Amino acid sequence: MDFSDIKLIVTDMDGTLLNEKNEVSPRFFQQFEELKKHDIHFVAASGRQYQNILSKLDPIKNEISIIGENGGIMQHADETKVLLKLTDSDVQHCITLLRSIKDSFIVLCGRKSAYIESSSTKFMTQLKSYYSEVEKVEDLTQIMDDDFVKIAVYHFDSSEAYIYPQVQNLMDRYQVVVSSQNWLDISHSEANKAYALKIIQHDLGVTLNETMVFGDYNNDIGMLKLARLSFAMKNAHPNVLQIANYQTKSNTEEGVEDILEKLLKSRLPTSSD
Repeated sequence: MDFSDIKLIVTDMDGTLLNEKNEVSPRFFQQFEELKKHDIHFVAASGRQYQNILSKLDPIKNEISIIGENGGIMQHADETKVLLKLTDSDVQHCITLLRSIKDSFIVLCGRKSAYIESSSTKFMTQLKSYYSEVEKVEDLTQIMDDDFVKIAVYHFDSSEAYIYPQVQNLMDRYQVVVSSQNWLDISHSEANKAYALKIIQHDLGVTLNETMVFGDYNNDIGMLKLARLSFAMKNAHPNVLQIANYQTKSNTEEGVEDILEKLLKSRLPTSSD
């Protein structure tokens, strides 16, 4: 495995960089300092809320790029911007359909905050793991003062089994992706992690051959295709295991960190240097 050309490293968060405690390891933060010395840029790409990603990577947040809300929001080169928004009619249409799905919990994701109608304490406990800014409202379709980038839907058992079959008919109009065991996301038809990553690659002048990507779920597939060194976590969805060029250990075994260690060792000067 040749690491010599790598200039850009991109990782998903949940099931990938985050461990079983939903934390970034001290080992990674140490590795990040070494990556900087080799002029390797780092990107965190997640379906999580932008503000929540910032909190997870707080010590290095001003030195990296961030793709949040599955590509809806991106922070790069000291600028934070909404890439592709849902219209008011999009929100009305999707929320109306989602309200009819039994045992589902809807989150309307805006640039300023996430919005919910549910008062379920059990759901709120789960939600706080992914969203730092949350506002309870009476009607999701009546919020006006925000830019909406995604609608996330949660099911305690399986988003793929219980939500996806009910929203498949939206796929000709929106980006619909099962982003984890419990979450499904609906976005603008062109909004995804790969769309945002292509912008970063272009801005940095970095090619597919110079990019390394790690992921574990269906919402990572597009960006895995943008890297020569694409890694599926051991715990990845079967679709991801099939697409990625390589496999690493699970997130609970620091699979990302193990590959980064190999990369950094490959950059050590040899005795002849």
